[in-house]
Amino acid sequence: MPEVLLLRAAAFSLRFLNRRLPGGPRCVGKLSLNLQNHQGVRPNVRSSFPADRQPLSKESLSHTPEPLAPEKVKDDRQVDGPEEALWTTRADGRVRLRMDPSCSQIPYTVHRMFYEALDKYGDLSALGFKRQDKWEHITYSQYYLIARKAAKSFLKLGLERAHSVAILGFNSPEWFFSAVGTVFAGGIVTGLYTTSSPEACQYIARDSRANVIVVDTQKQLEKILKIWKNLPHLKAVVIYRELPPKPMANVYTITWTARYGSQAGDIQPAEVQQEVVVSYLPLSHIAAQIYDLWTGIQWGAQVCFAEPDALKGSLVNTLREVEPTSHMGVPRVWEKIMERIQEVAAQSGFIRRKMLLWAMSVTLEQNLNCPHSELRPFTSRLADYLVLAKVRQALGFAKCQKSFYGAAPMTAETQRFFLGLNIRLYAGYGLSESTGPHFMSSPYNYRLYSSGKVVPGCQVKLVSEDAEGVGEICLWGRTIFMGYLNMEDKTSEAIDAEGWLHTGDTGRLDADGFLYITGRLKELIITAGGENVPPVPIEEAVKTEVPIISNAMLIGDQKKFLSMLLTLKCTLDPDTSDPTDNLSEQAVEFCQRVGSKATTVSEIVGQRDEAVYQAIEEGIRRVNSNAAARPYHIQKWAILQKDFSISGGELGPTMKLKRLTVLEKYKDIIDSFYQEQKQ
Repeated sequence: MPEVLLLRAAAFSLRFLNRRLPGGPRCVGKLSLNLQNHQGVRPNVRSSFPADRQPLSKESLSHTPEPLAPEKVKDDRQVDGPEEALWTTRADGRVRLRMDPSCSQIPYTVHRMFYEALDKYGDLSALGFKRQDKWEHITYSQYYLIARKAAKSFLKLGLERAHSVAILGFNSPEWFFSAVGTVFAGGIVTGLYTTSSPEACQYIARDSRANVIVVDTQKQLEKILKIWKNLPHLKAVVIYRELPPKPMANVYTITWTARYGSQAGDIQPAEVQQEVVVSYLPLSHIAAQIYDLWTGIQWGAQVCFAEPDALKGSLVNTLREVEPTSHMGVPRVWEKIMERIQEVAAQSGFIRRKMLLWAMSVTLEQNLNCPHSELRPFTSRLADYLVLAKVRQALGFAKCQKSFYGAAPMTAETQRFFLGLNIRLYAGYGLSESTGPHFMSSPYNYRLYSSGKVVPGCQVKLVSEDAEGVGEICLWGRTIFMGYLNMEDKTSEAIDAEGWLHTGDTGRLDADGFLYITGRLKELIITAGGENVPPVPIEEAVKTEVPIISNAMLIGDQKKFLSMLLTLKCTLDPDTSDPTDNLSEQAVEFCQRVGSKATTVSEIVGQRDEAVYQAIEEGIRRVNSNAAARPYHIQKWAILQKDFSISGGELGPTMKLKRLTVLEKYKDIIDSFYQEQKQ
């Protein structure tokens, strides 16, 4: 079962536990988001919304209690004495901050961060969302006021000290209001994946002692209703995107959308330099939560929410409409964009296809040979003007200056492809346990295939380095998590006596401090002969040599030789995003090139298509010929009948390969690789 982490956001929120909510007692005054009890009885609170059709303004903010002043924060901070422990497994525990001399910023609460953002960015657009095919916006002033109301509502519904508010829904303004409101109220934010089963939701909600669960649809509500009897701390459920099917005790809606959705549309555009980002990755994942939610408040970004079917095809439409200035995607998202471009190119006329290939070739060569030069030759500028700028515009990246990726390794093929489009992909490296990025790349801090340099105020060391300088990556800094909730053994394994977090990832540092990830200790294959084989480089090499391959997973732990499971590139069902039997355009083109007429996966696997199997075998031989030694050779392989997917269980919510699940699911095929030949 997934562990519940105590993050720095939790540490920030705990500073408010013994303090009254800004402006008065915890449950008195202007209290609610106009919650509607669906047993038919309204809770004993009253709404503090302005009259209908009255837009929020600085004047309306002046009628609310004053937020904490910085001086008050400072006084409270002095009351908190120094702590010696470097980790804790208690939700109400305290830890000593890992202070680095190079970054001397004093402890800084979420509320203070928002208060300062309000002062600087109050009139700027903070959140963008689509209602009835029309983009509407909410300013930072409105955002702050609604988050305060959410905080007071959660307190009224029974949010207690060191308990959580769990959020189960797709990215939306309500997700942000709930998260920020939880921190304001002194609670702990607990994100649940929308794909989680009722049992997974129960485990996390019970372990985090959730008093309130916020859901977006009836489908998610039904999950909670099934497990409510097993959640002793749960007092209320709030549903915001849809109404419950019938009145229910302790089930409420948030009605802010009806009142404010239409009013917020007249907000003036943000300042020219304001960052604009699209929120679509699961907010229960630390990367999206830090990038979309907390960083947005810190720097006054405008966050626009994609539709729930973003990863099923609508994301590109949102990108075109919003035109973000920066964008983050997990590697699989970037790979899907690459594959789509390749499919469109394959269907284009001869001249257009040749023009794209020429433009990308010229641009890639320039970016590889002169990565930091702002002076570009005429051919490179011409290629960008005639071809590449139009491609970026079609993708919605016309104004995008920074493109990021993280959460999983990215293939060299994908990085080089986007370099050819003049889109440099900046890597970040971190874990949930490090509250997001510990290393970051940027326009001024970039090397191809690296994860950038350590962020200010953080440290890194490699332990158990081998002859090539590869060792386990250990992290230290103020962002290191407090511990695994209620799991002392796991916490003591992860954090050593000096406070270093042992990541389980392996990597190397170059002379300038750039980090290169090489693999994961738990993924390292140790063959029966004692050879240590990192699987990712071999898997990437196979996908590069054989472009019909979608996923490749190396096998061989405690085995006599290496084998591999392969899946083929196919189209996705537009409604479910599950892989279909139909080959992608790129895969069909590959088949035609090697002499096959196949158009489906089943044709190739069911009939063991000779041309395709021979082409794959030749590609694997080329990979083997470049291996360091014979123990690194792939000796057997098989093509699976269906590509990996989230619904199939082989991929996690961020599209990361779940190796143990694959080993179990395809055990019979794997066992057949190693059955002794009968005499």
